Amino acid sequence: MSESVWDYPRPPRVEIAKTRVRVRFAGRLIADSGRALRVLETSHPPVYYIPQNDIRMEYLAPAAGRSFCEFKGQAVYWTLAVAGLSSERAAWSYPAPAPPFAAIRDHLAFYASRVDECFVGEERVQAQAGDFYGGWITAGIEGPFKGGPGTAGW
Repeated sequence: MSESVWDYPRPPRVEIAKTRVRVRFAGRLIADSGRALRVLETSHPPVYYIPQNDIRMEYLAPAAGRSFCEFKGQAVYWTLAVAGLSSERAAWSYPAPAPPFAAIRDHLAFYASRVDECFVGEERVQAQAGDFYGGWITAGIEGPFKGGPGTAGW
């Protein structure tokens, strides 16, 4: 079964992910969860928010910078550091999300492009293009996707 990102809502919707998600970096399993949430927004692949209890938080430290989402509120960023390797701003979270997104409090989302591997079920994901959006593309997700060159005005 496939999903078109053009059928996703705006404003976005939060839903329970129905499968296990994993994140690997520098030879370590950083996150492994059967309790992740998906945020679905028109023109974007799903963003997976993983509960902090399912993340090896000892490998993450707060990073510089913040951003603002008109729907979710203010985001903070996290840097991964494992065995002498690091990935700046590899993840983000919303410590005090807007009320409709309260479910993602205490969850982190990872950029697939800034870690070694991310999986939805047993499928390795592709990263959403661009350096801002962090959607995870799998075989069942159809675009075109916002994020690449020429899509800023979508």
